Order: sequence, then C-alpha cells, then structure tokens
Amino acid sequence: MAQSLSPSQPPSPRPSAEELAWHHVSAQVVTQQLGVHPDQGLAKKESHARLDRYGPNEIKGKQGKHPILLFLLQFNQPLLYILLMAGLIKALLGSWTNAGVIWGVTVINAIIGFVQESKAESAIAALAAAVETEAMVRRDGQTQQVSSRDLVPGDVVLLNSGDKVPADLRLLRGRTLQINESALTGESVAVEKQPDLDSLPADTSLADRHNMAYAGSFVTFGQGEGIVVATGLSTETGRISKLMQESTNLVTPLTRKFDRFSKTLLYVILTVAAVTFAVGLGWGNSPLEMFEAAVALAVSAIPEGLPAVVTITLAIGVSRMAKRNAIVRKLPAVETLGSATVICSDKTGTLTENQMTVQTLYAGGHHYDITGVGYAPHGELRDGEDNPVPPDALSLPLRQCLQAGMLCNDSELEHKDHDWSVVGDPTEGALLVAARKAGFDRKELNASYPRIDSIPFESEFQYMATLHQQDGEGQWLLIKGSVEAVVDRCDAVRMGDGTAQPINRDHVFLQAERMASRGLRVLAFGGKAFHGHHFDHDDLKTEMVFLGLQGMIDPPRSEAIRAVEACQTAGIEVKMITGDHKVTAAAIADRMGLSTTEEVIAYTGKELATFDATELTNAVQNGSVFARVAPEQKLRLVEALQAKGHIVAMTGDGVNDAPALKQADIGIAMGKAGTEVAKEAADMILTDDNFASIKAAVEEGRNVFRNLMKAIAFILPVNGGESMTILLSVLIGRGDVLPILSLQVLWLNMVNSIAMTVPLAFEPKSFNLMNRPPRNPNQPLLSKPLLHRIALISVFNWILIFGMFEWVRRNGVDLGWISTDLNGNDADQHLLALARTMAIQALVAGRIIYLLSMTQFWASLSARLQGMTVPLGDATAIGYGILVAVVFQVIFSQVEFMNILFKTAPLNLTQGLICLGVALPMLVVALIANRLNPQN
Repeated sequence: MAQSLSPSQPPSPRPSAEELAWHHVSAQVVTQQLGVHPDQGLAKKESHARLDRYGPNEIKGKQGKHPILLFLLQFNQPLLYILLMAGLIKALLGSWTNAGVIWGVTVINAIIGFVQESKAESAIAALAAAVETEAMVRRDGQTQQVSSRDLVPGDVVLLNSGDKVPADLRLLRGRTLQINESALTGESVAVEKQPDLDSLPADTSLADRHNMAYAGSFVTFGQGEGIVVATGLSTETGRISKLMQESTNLVTPLTRKFDRFSKTLLYVILTVAAVTFAVGLGWGNSPLEMFEAAVALAVSAIPEGLPAVVTITLAIGVSRMAKRNAIVRKLPAVETLGSATVICSDKTGTLTENQMTVQTLYAGGHHYDITGVGYAPHGELRDGEDNPVPPDALSLPLRQCLQAGMLCNDSELEHKDHDWSVVGDPTEGALLVAARKAGFDRKELNASYPRIDSIPFESEFQYMATLHQQDGEGQWLLIKGSVEAVVDRCDAVRMGDGTAQPINRDHVFLQAERMASRGLRVLAFGGKAFHGHHFDHDDLKTEMVFLGLQGMIDPPRSEAIRAVEACQTAGIEVKMITGDHKVTAAAIADRMGLSTTEEVIAYTGKELATFDATELTNAVQNGSVFARVAPEQKLRLVEALQAKGHIVAMTGDGVNDAPALKQADIGIAMGKAGTEVAKEAADMILTDDNFASIKAAVEEGRNVFRNLMKAIAFILPVNGGESMTILLSVLIGRGDVLPILSLQVLWLNMVNSIAMTVPLAFEPKSFNLMNRPPRNPNQPLLSKPLLHRIALISVFNWILIFGMFEWVRRNGVDLGWISTDLNGNDADQHLLALARTMAIQALVAGRIIYLLSMTQFWASLSARLQGMTVPLGDATAIGYGILVAVVFQVIFSQVEFMNILFKTAPLNLTQGLICLGVALPMLVVALIANRLNPQN
C-alpha cells in the first residue's frame, strides 16, 4: 500500500462526499487527499486544528420549537376552534361552569398533542446516541483511545470484533473483517470487508462497498484499520439525519378531512347565525331575543361532543391494536393505517422468518428437500419423489454432505425459553439444523470426528476448512464455501454407490445455478482423506472429492403469506423494499404472491438512481420489489407513491429507514430488531416484527374509521334537527318562543350525545371488512350518501322536536297537563317547559332506535335473516350506553334541580309513553337511511 505523506505535511482541502466517492479511489489517493501517513496517524496539533475546522463528530438536530410555542400550536386546529367557540358562547351566556368544562377538554387535547410531538422530535437525539462511542486511533505513531466526538477526517482508526464503527472509514488493512451494517443497508448478514480492493465503481451501492466502513455499524468478526473520511453530518448516518429533518411531517387523511369539515362548518354556522339574527330583527323581535336565538342556533350546530368521541374512538383503537402486537405512538395513525392503499415492507424478519433454512440438497447425483422452517430442528429429509428418507437409509454422499455441514462449522444451536436460536453465523446455523433433521447429533459427531486443525473463512479464498480425526487410520479434511471455490478444487465426485468418479464441473455449476435462480444461497462441500495433524491452503488445491450442495434461504412466514393475500383481497398493494440482492428478493416475492403479474417486476437501487421523475413513478407503480436501495431512494419511493395519491404505510428497522418512516403516512418500526432511531421516527411499532400484525392493524384501523363514521352519522343529525328547528322558528316569526333552548341543546350535544356515541367506538368488526377496497383518500369526510343520511334523519328529528313541541303547546291545557293552581304567565311558562321537555325526550327516544339501527348486531341479524352465516355482533357496549342515556334523561326531566337549571318539567308515565310512541316511525326512517348509506 502506498503511503506518500508525512504527518508534518500540510493537509489538502478535504473534498466533500459529493466531490469524491471514497470507495472509488485508491488508498494512496485517500491518504494524499487527507494528508496523513497511516503508520503515524495525525499529529496531536493537527488533530486539534482539524477539530476546530470540521467541528465535532456528532449529529445535531435543527433547533426545535420552544415548549411554550409548541404547546400553543396545539390549539391551532379547526377541530379545537369548535370547542373554543362553544366555550366562549357559554361564557357569554354566563354559564361559566359549562364553559370551563369545554375549555378543559381543549386543554387536555393540547397536552396530549404536546407530549406526542415532543416524543416524535426526539428521533434526532436517538440518532446521535446511536453513533457516540469510544474509538481506538493512531496519533503521533501511538495507539490511544479517544471519544468518537473528537475524531476528525484523516484519523487512523483501529477496529476489533465488538467495536462500533465511530465514523465513515476508508479501510486500509484487515483480516477476516466482518461488519454488520443492517441498520444502514437492511442486510441482515454481516458483510465480509475487503480492504485490499483499490477501487470500486462510483455508482456502487452502499451495501456493496466492501472497502468502506460506516458510522453506526458493528464489527462482528476480525480486525481492521481505516482512515476517517467523513464525520458528523457528512457521514452516511448524518445524511440520514438531514433527510429526516427535511422530510415533511404529513398530516393524516383523517385530520385533513376534519380540518376541511371543521372550517366549512364554522363558516356555515357564522353565516346562518347572522341570517337568523337579521331575519328575526325583520320580524320585529328585540335584538336581545335574536342574540339568544343566534347563540342557540350556533350551539345547536356545533357538535361539541364530536372531538371527545373522536379521541375516545382512536384511543380504543390503540388499545385493540396493542392486543394484536401493534403499539401506536400517535393517535391519528390508527385511522391512517385503515385507509392505507400501499404497504412498503422490509423483507428480512417481517415478511420472512429471519432464520436461514436449508431447503434443498444435491448429493450423489440426486436432489433432496428438507421440510420445516427456521432454527427449530423439526422436519424431515425427502427424496425427489417426496418420500421420507430415514437416517439409516442415507446414501454415502448425502450422509457426508450433511456431516460436512455440521463438522465444518463454528456456530452453535441454542434452545432457550422454548425458542431456538443460533449463536454465530445464521448460514452455519442453517447447516446445523439440516443435519439435526436428518438424524445427526452434534456432540456425537464431534466425538467421532474431533477437530484437530482449521482454516477460518476468508473472503480472499471464499471457503472454510477443517481437519478431523477419524476412527480408523488417517484424518478427514473437509471444505465448505462458495460453489466456485470448492468445485475448482475437486477432481472427483462422490457417487451414490460410494465410489469417486471424475467430476463434471459444468454439471455441478448448472445444478448450483438452478438453486440460485430460486433465490437460494448455495454452499458447496468437499472432503478427502488426509494424513497429518496440520494443513494449509496448498493442501486444499487439488484431489478434493465433491460431496454435494446445500441451498438455503430465509423463508417467508406462512402467516405473512396469508396476510399478504388478505391485504390484496382488501385492495392494498404490498411492495418489498429490501437491502438484499435482487434475485433473492424476487424469489421471496414470487413465493409470497406479491406481484399481480406472472413475473415479479424488480428494480435495484442502482437502476432507480438512473430514472427521472416519470420513470421512477412508473417503476414504483408497476414494481413489486426494490432491492439494494439507499436511504434517499426509500424516501423517493415513498414520495413518488404519495404523489400518485396513495396512502403509504412503510415498515423499517434500521437507521437507514428513518427518513422514509417519517415521510410515510404511517411509519411502522420493528419492536424486536428495530433500532431506537427507527422506533422514534415511526408512528407504530410491531412487538413481534411480523407482517401479519400489520394486516391485523389495518383491519383495526378500518374498523376505527368505520366507527368514527358511525359516530358522525349519529351526532350530526341531532345538530341538524336542532338547527332546523331554531332556524325555521325564526323564519316563521316565532323567534321569541324557541322549541329548544341553548342550554338544553348543550345537554343534548355534550351529555346525551357522548353517552350514546362512545359505545359506537366499541363496535366489533364487520364480517366483510377486509373484502372491501381501501377508501378513496380524496373522498370528503361527508360523502354524498352520508349527507343524504344526515339530511333524512335531521328532517325526521326536526319533525319530532317541532311537532311534539307544537302539539303539547296547543293541547297540553285541554289534556289537563297544566295544574289549575297555575295562572297566567306561570301556566304559560310551565306549558312551554313541558312542551320542550317532551320534544327533547321524543328526540332521545328516536335517537335510541336510530343508534340500534347502526350497530353491527343489527347488520348481522339482518344478514342471518337473509340466510348468511355470520357472527352476531356484540351489542353489550351499546346496551350500557343506552341505559346510561336513559338514566340521564330521567334525571334531566324528573329532578327538581335539573328542572330549574334547564327549564324542564317532570313527565308522568302517559307523557313518557307518548314520547316513545311518536319516535317509533324512526324504525322505517332508519331502514331507509341504511339503504342510502350502509354503515356496516
């Protein structure tokens, strides 16, 4: 390696990563550019000067909002404007208690939002913590330990097994150096580094830059040495931090729709209230009376209970998701997942088991399959005709191929808490499991063939070899590695009859290619008789006997396959974004049925980098697999899907996933394998890292939205009926005698509505919930069918209120409902109170019937009457809600204190039955509404 500069030589200006691709230039150019001699390192004085020039090796987030400002911004929501206005109106009316309650709700909402947003902004802090560590460096020719914060470009860093890489390094030297870069690349297996690679093509993807080591990754094996080429925000991890800051924090579809709805409702209320005030004055009413009427109209039109119901419904959705292994960090994310049209999922551990499994063997000219999945040694060996092969019927080449996989192996299987895991390399773990399934025991095999020498795997040779003592005379030399490395050293092949025949290398390569085309990782095995207790690479060059091939893969989860199918039935596309190789990813996608076409359309990050905006849009629309993608490409993929109008759910577990997780409409992090950075950037965390849990969460999300729509369909017709009653009273010149007062409206909108609407949040899932396509993201909150429903029920409610009020007012005296002890004004006021009370109670009776018509129990009962076999919905919560509402209404009319406060009158049994009787036509009206706008 060339080393051309002395430490005293002034350093050249350091090019940025954009100006110089460090993996693309030779080590000599790197040392020249950074002005350092690798054997000496930087001088202490020079390191201090560079620290002043380039700044500390740390990631600083952009300045956040002041906590007070962040809290005040929580009130900047149209949904809260409604509550604030309602509180202001009540304060103007002198009802400070009610105003205080309403304002209290807004403050609670603001506190919840403040806490959630503060947590979300801590993602940058988690990212910084992921990088800070101690580092061994060479300065002034001496090895010393320094804080990673003090590293500067040009520092020579020494790496050992177990170290965290403290900055981006151009590797100079190394021996069997393996680094786990899964947090950056998504590649679950540690990467074998090749420091001796002088240069790589400039467009080499990050996962394939074998002469580089990146900040935040871990050394799993071997030793190495490299020069710091980037620190702080200039590192790959730093670039991700900048992407996270730049990515837009999108509002959810639900909040967007509520914003539009709330703004529209505010304008309508103000306009209609002003018209009411003006028309009333035109009829000759006093300004004070018309102000009361306008305020009553405004209060009746504002659905005060709706924000509380929305929050409660989302919170219940969060609780249900938690029981299905999905923890939601941000409430609106519950509904967002239910409206997802595309799920972009990682492969390893989410769609797959994250446990390498040998599935195919080739030995003695025959193919064999091994059943079972993962590290649990449960399965069996089957021949080409799918017949079980018992341990005592193994052919010699098959037996030796499996034995070689178990003996030429440095990993261990571990059984703990009913779970099997591998201590060591996942690939070697798969070989141990395969041999266990065929009947071999590791301890017995090691006892029969004790190891006496070995050569560990090195990327230069692409194989591992071990020497074992045999029971008889001599030793057994085994080799395991890449197909090319092993087959090129074999002169013969072990046949089924035990003989060794000349090898046909082309035939073996063909068998290996066929395995690889199915996405399998293929290892070859060989062996020969040997005499001696030590060996070296020269002993492996010739005369080896080919024993067989073993093909393995990280298999798809069976439950994930079913979940993907369920998502597709529900109209949700599933796309795989992975750091794995294109062929392997496409093979898994094919097994899982991700593509709707016969052939899986897959792209690599290298291909995506050459696409313009139009080509990228087409690729993201048509492609099912995106392999070897960089962090900014993941972000571009999400943005391209969103530009096409999709609601995107994105899964991820690494630092490299964080920007895309934050940009997606809902980011989903892995609870087990996920980094803290990914979890902080995500809206939801899967506790079992399983795609099937995403499907379950989608189902819950859809149910949450459906229940929210039920709540809106239940609450708004009451507001509509109340508003129509007051408005029409004013328009016909009756503004001085309103059928319902503002305080009574507030009772209906807050107490009665919440008591009867909250149970809708507990409604069970519809039996056909996942057989429907996703909602159109552009569909307004109040669709035309829903508006028709609201209008129909509002008119009926208006008829109930106005009709009952007028009937009692005209006939109450004749029916003997006014005491003869009352005279003049007292009798008139009591008659008005009675008329209003009966109007309200009739309205509530109608609401109870309407509520029952919206339940899943009603829908399931109707389906059963039509001959369908469906589960009956649980109506327990609805029953409790109705009971609470009835109790409240009895208190409302029968308790003297409430009569005084709300200007109501107590009812007798006859009057109560009349209220119930006039509400019965709601049965027919509700059936018509269900035809216009089905809620189940």
